[in-house]
Amino acid sequence: MKIRAAAVAGAFYDADAGRLHAHLVSMLAGAEAHLGIRPKVLIVPHAGYIYSGVVAAQAYATLAPIAADIKRVVLFGPAHRVPLEGMAVPDAEAFATPLGTVLLDREAMQHACKLPGVCISNEAHRLEHSLEVQLPFLQAVLGPFTLVPVVVGHCAARTVAAVMDALWGGPETLLVVSTDLSHFHAYADACSLDARTCSRVIDKDSSLTGRDACGSYALNGLMSSEHCRPLAVQELLRCNSGDTAGSRDKVVGYGAFILH
Repeated sequence: MKIRAAAVAGAFYDADAGRLHAHLVSMLAGAEAHLGIRPKVLIVPHAGYIYSGVVAAQAYATLAPIAADIKRVVLFGPAHRVPLEGMAVPDAEAFATPLGTVLLDREAMQHACKLPGVCISNEAHRLEHSLEVQLPFLQAVLGPFTLVPVVVGHCAARTVAAVMDALWGGPETLLVVSTDLSHFHAYADACSLDARTCSRVIDKDSSLTGRDACGSYALNGLMSSEHCRPLAVQELLRCNSGDTAGSRDKVVGYGAFILH
């Protein structure tokens, strides 16, 4: 089996399965309950867990009531490690984390590769953390599921939207968009910038830039997708690294949203 090995275990999150699971359980237990909501889409941050894990946990905790229904996760995140035009899926059969392996939906990936802007690139995935850090959360919350991992580079919103719409599925499919907010501003400036960005996300603005969010191409695609139009966007939590585990000189912003 072709397995994409964990690249940031021991850096972005604990490499020991027992400690990692305990940390996930603790973060999820601290999340606020949102009863009666059935999320179709999560927007979550992707920094190290000490920085953004509590924010991501707010979104993942909302899946508990519908976890048994979710059999497939379609995951989009920005390319940090390699220059990428368009989107990339890997030539792999599974992704590994300390909590085990997640099988990929090869049929769905083959379908995605037939769409404009999608290529196969193992290099785009090999060291990419924006997708990997979501997997332990998904493994902790869901039962068995398959994964469609998509790294997004420079790409028109309508091109990303077409792939999302093609993979949207029904109640068995969860869509996850991985993104942080502003990067390396002073604390007060970041709070102001991120508040405006989050308002634009709630309004389904599809003209975000990398200054607003590092996953702007995926976010713009989501907001341009046909299936997104009838959904409500709800912000769950917003903070930055100055609130969690960093200084306030140059911070990175994080936000958690659900679409339902």
